[in-house]
Amino acid sequence: MNNREKVSILFVCMGNICRSPTAEAVFRHYVENAGLSEQIRIDSAGTHDYHIGEPPDARTQRAAQQRGYDMSGLRGRQVEAADFERFDYVLAMDQANLAILQRLAQQGGGNPHLFLSYAKHHKEREVPDPYFGGADGFERVLDMVEDAAEGLLQHIREKHLAR
Repeated sequence: MNNREKVSILFVCMGNICRSPTAEAVFRHYVENAGLSEQIRIDSAGTHDYHIGEPPDARTQRAAQQRGYDMSGLRGRQVEAADFERFDYVLAMDQANLAILQRLAQQGGGNPHLFLSYAKHHKEREVPDPYFGGADGFERVLDMVEDAAEGLLQHIREKHLAR
């Protein structure tokens, strides 16, 4: 972690319209409920430029809203090498995006890793892309993201916020 006041987390998937905004919204919700918004900064991005400036996929928003997560203010952006200087944690949703992040990290420094490495109840280490599937895929993503978000928040509390 660097010397900034806040611990900063960047969630990354391919297009920044399904998985990474889901992770951002869920984790933000958990952080707000824990009263830690002043100590943790959260963002999301995509490795590709397909959806820059666009809101999350409507199916993603619908599934998240049914569980109480708000994505209405989120807009897609592409990850950049400078993000490795701005964020303490750069977390990929799958191996393909992790490989892209690792190449970018060589330019900007940093150590990206898989978001699901924080999951306690899911053995999988990749969040599957629900974009081309049905509604059940978005629910599965939410289940996995909620699990990993709980583990990540616990990790941050223990490593960075314990006094």
